[in-house]
Order: sequence, then C-alpha cells, then structure tokens
Amino acid sequence: MSTLVATGLSKDYGDGFGLQQLDLVLGPGELVVLVGANGAGKSTLLGLCAGLLEPSGGEVAVCGHPAGSAEARRATSLVPDNPVLYDDLSVREHCRYVAGLHDVDDWETPTEELLAHLALAERADDLPSRFSRGMRQKTSLILAMVRPFELLLVDEPFVGLDAPAQHILVELLLDVVDRGATALVSTHQLDLADRASRCVGLRDGELAYDGPATRETVLSLVGG
Repeated sequence: MSTLVATGLSKDYGDGFGLQQLDLVLGPGELVVLVGANGAGKSTLLGLCAGLLEPSGGEVAVCGHPAGSAEARRATSLVPDNPVLYDDLSVREHCRYVAGLHDVDDWETPTEELLAHLALAERADDLPSRFSRGMRQKTSLILAMVRPFELLLVDEPFVGLDAPAQHILVELLLDVVDRGATALVSTHQLDLADRASRCVGLRDGELAYDGPATRETVLSLVGG
C-alpha cells in the first residue's frame, strides 16, 4: 500500500496562492525533498497531508485513510516550520507527554539517544521556551521521532541548525526511511538532495517536477 496518495488535490486561498490539481503518490521507504520558491505551495501541501488544512478540491490519503482522520493522524508525524512547544514543560517532559499520547511505553531509551545525537542531553530538563530557534527546532524533531509513524512530514527543518546538527539530521532522516517509513521534507538543503531518493518540485501551486533528486534540479526549482 502507498503511504501517501493525493488525487486532484487543491487549496484555494482566493489570493492566487495555494495548490492546484496535484496528483502525488509516495511509497514506503522514500526520502522525498519538496522544493520550490517561496509561495510555491510547499507548506500548503504539508498542511493538507497532515490534515491541518481542508482541501478545496480533490483528496489526500495516508496509509489508505483520509488525511485528518484518526487513523491518518496516528500514522503521521509532523515537524512544522515554527516549533509548537509548551512553555511550562521541559524537553524530557515534552517527550514523556508525546509518548503517552501515542501509547509508547519504552520511550526513554530512544529519547536519550535522540537527545545525545542532537546535543541536547545536558538541556533535557530545561524549558525549550528559553531556547534559541535552533534548539527549539531540535526539540521539535525529537518529539516527532519519539512516537511511531509511517509518514514523516517536515517543513524547513534545517533553519537555525549549525553544520554538525544539519549532518546529524540528514542521518536521522535516512534512518527513518531505512526502517520503512516515508519522509517528505520541504527544504532547499543541497546535502539532503544528494541523499534523497526523489524530488518533488512545486511552482505557483502546480507540480513542476517529480523525479530524481539532484543539486541542479533543486537549484533550478528554487530559482523558479
């Protein structure tokens, strides 16, 4: 079964921006970079796939279930472009809370591994509300990965991360797809394009490219 299937998917904001009649199929184990100039529709597509936005036309399904349904939400983990975190919970308390929501009993071991990988182990008991943008981004990534999922949606994850953290994030994404999940990542990061299995490019809300991921392809689509 395909992990994500979008058919005639559209979103009309009434201002010329949005998404137009997009057809897209993603399978298990794919690492897909989603690229395009600002306003191309990348965040809109991710929001529709996550069930956070209502389509104006067409449909999108995750693991055979309509996006936004309980089944699709259980299968989908989202890292938004602006981390959404609680002001009064530490990083570790965030992880415990998310694990509890998704009935994850053995959450401490993977959490500690992720904290170590992203150099947050020494700050695990601190409040992320006091963190820099990059550290908040790391926290959001950990929360997305500490729960089970079949589809990982990531919106501009490299913003605010230093070079070592960017390298680690690429490796974490590769590990995600090696385990059979699907990752759709909105980014212009060329290092990820080198490792991705596929590139999906949007231009003015329409599908402009769907094929192999190369640096040249990413640069041409961003320059749009």
